[in-house]
Amino acid sequence: MSIIIMIILLSFLVLVHEAGHFLAARMFKIKVSKFGFGLPIGPTLWSKKVGDVEVLVHAFLLGGYVSFPDDEKDSDLPLDSEERFINKPVWQRMVVISAGVCANIVTAFFLVLITAFVWGKLPSGDYQVYINKITAEPSESVWQSGMQSGDRVIKINGSDINSNYALTLYAQNSKRFDGMVDESFVLENLKKLQKLNPKLTDNTVIEKDTVVKLPQISSEPPIKIDDEALKGYKLYKDTGTSLNDKQVKLRDDLKGKTVYTTDGETTLNDIAYSISDSVRPLDITVLRDGKVIDLKTIYPNEKGIIGVAIEARQVLVPTNNFVSAIKGSLSYLWEQTYMLVYGLWQLFTGKVPIKDLHGIVVITKIGGDVIANSGFFSGLLLTAMISLDLALVNFLPIPALDGGHFMFLVIEQLRGKPVDEDTINKVSSFFFLLLIIFMIFVIFNDIYAIVGHKL
Repeated sequence: MSIIIMIILLSFLVLVHEAGHFLAARMFKIKVSKFGFGLPIGPTLWSKKVGDVEVLVHAFLLGGYVSFPDDEKDSDLPLDSEERFINKPVWQRMVVISAGVCANIVTAFFLVLITAFVWGKLPSGDYQVYINKITAEPSESVWQSGMQSGDRVIKINGSDINSNYALTLYAQNSKRFDGMVDESFVLENLKKLQKLNPKLTDNTVIEKDTVVKLPQISSEPPIKIDDEALKGYKLYKDTGTSLNDKQVKLRDDLKGKTVYTTDGETTLNDIAYSISDSVRPLDITVLRDGKVIDLKTIYPNEKGIIGVAIEARQVLVPTNNFVSAIKGSLSYLWEQTYMLVYGLWQLFTGKVPIKDLHGIVVITKIGGDVIANSGFFSGLLLTAMISLDLALVNFLPIPALDGGHFMFLVIEQLRGKPVDEDTINKVSSFFFLLLIIFMIFVIFNDIYAIVGHKL
């Protein structure tokens, strides 16, 4: 039932978008010939004439459209008719083209506002992370750290913790013996090796059976994850250097040793890299009974686990009156818009891999899960965010999208004459084909992720 509700909500967004185009066209007395739900690919499931508009439902439900007589070569509407889209002033055509995007933005605002009024609260985007219990093996460092059940984690390695997965992100990227090293730490260890072994040079292969004195192996420098990555706006990427296979094997051989007898194939550099891959510390600060407490250093294991069960409590903002509901809704939408724009920028700059891009199938699945686990109002808020996303993506200056049509109108306004219609049709058809291929790829990505239990 929750998935069905999510499908209905997504269908509503498509209808709202197309209704925006339709109503704007009617406002300027532009004739609309078709109102399509779904894309005209494959069979048409249902069609009916409503007034002078043909309403259609297509089998390929991912999308929708409003069609004008200008799009139909066999239309009996005279070419010079004032009801034709092309014969209207540029500014009116711009309004019609952008009306779908505006409708989605307005819808997003009202969905959030309804939630604020009826639910009486809105998510702030922040979470408080609490320790439920310690589940680690007795030998793990968390037991010596002073951590207790009920502690609220407020800082890790100097970062303020207000994200529901910040602790996991820090632990996963602080695995011991993860094959990644910090170059400055390698240089520090190299200097220690040179001091202990003054006759050896860093890049020269050491003669076989030479005994090399090793410094005491210390923990690596703690990592620092920025706020954007902690909040999920971007992926965190380790900027360290990967060990090669030989250095990894050497690292494992040197564990717990104070001297190393060489094999005739190793350099001092290799040893420096190998001993630089050890453990990464987590310096955690907690709030306990109103007191701020710095715990003793914790070291995640090889799987990036410290061994605790956590509870993330979402911080909710009260919206129990008209003013707070309006302010809360605008603040929530601003935060979500920033996140969506930032995410698009990360995607276009290649910082988010295309394999992590998902679409309608995953959205429906996640939306259904959200409604089932967190309630209808959480589903409404997710729908509002999708409505915003639909508006933003649709207004990108890409032919075949609303933003592409708007771009051609801007060019027409600047040139003082329209762009050649054949050129527009060819460019739009090409990008429409790319869009369909892209949608198929995203759907495959979605199905693969769900079947492979990657979500």
